[in-house]
Amino acid sequence: MRSAAFKPGDVVVIPFPLAGARVKKHRPALVCSRQEFNSSAGHVVLAMITTATTHGWPSDVRVLDLASAGLPQGSVVRWKLFTLPAKTIIRKIGALSAPDRSACGLEQPVRIGAAAEPRA
Repeated sequence: MRSAAFKPGDVVVIPFPLAGARVKKHRPALVCSRQEFNSSAGHVVLAMITTATTHGWPSDVRVLDLASAGLPQGSVVRWKLFTLPAKTIIRKIGALSAPDRSACGLEQPVRIGAAAEPRA
């Protein structure tokens, strides 16, 4: 899938672990960066999605609409951010529903590489 196709709130599948291991599994992740950044940088900023809630983080956000997100079981967005080349993403499996996007604060997605106003 082309990097420009990913937008904030999309749930995608990535290979994990990201580097160094011989055995890789597929894991879901949440797209946090804007399409403009994704297409210009060729990378995507992602947040971890996990079912491991036993030792949760205070900032974990439970995904309530699993069907829209394309997730097979209860999961949380864990604000452990990372970037990956867009070509590494295996596929899009869903998108967060409007209430889940709101709970994650994605009305104002991560602004990376946005043009800065000239300083006086």
